[in-house]
Amino acid sequence: MSDRYETTRTRIRTYARELQKAQPETMNAFYAMSKAALKEGALSEKVKEFVALGIGIARQCEGCIAFHVKNLKELGASREELTEVLAMSVYMGGGPGLMHAAEAMEAFDALEAEDR
Repeated sequence: MSDRYETTRTRIRTYARELQKAQPETMNAFYAMSKAALKEGALSEKVKEFVALGIGIARQCEGCIAFHVKNLKELGASREELTEVLAMSVYMGGGPGLMHAAEAMEAFDALEAEDR
């Protein structure tokens, strides 16, 4: 993985440790939630990491991308699997925009109808 993402992970880990010292109860709860959410169940840990990556991409979270891609690599994810998830992320990143654009047009048309 590029130095950029290693630097991102290192920087975030450093400040997450500082936050852990300052707010141990909150951070322990967050880490427990993460562990529980990633636990194997109907979905494998790898599938759950792909979901997390897709959400990280949609939320434009560079740190999320850095950590989840690394986790996926460690879980044996293939480039082909990754690119399929990336294609879905691109699709869904555009899809919600289309949905909100349609809602905005509907709202505009409703206001126009009130003016008549």
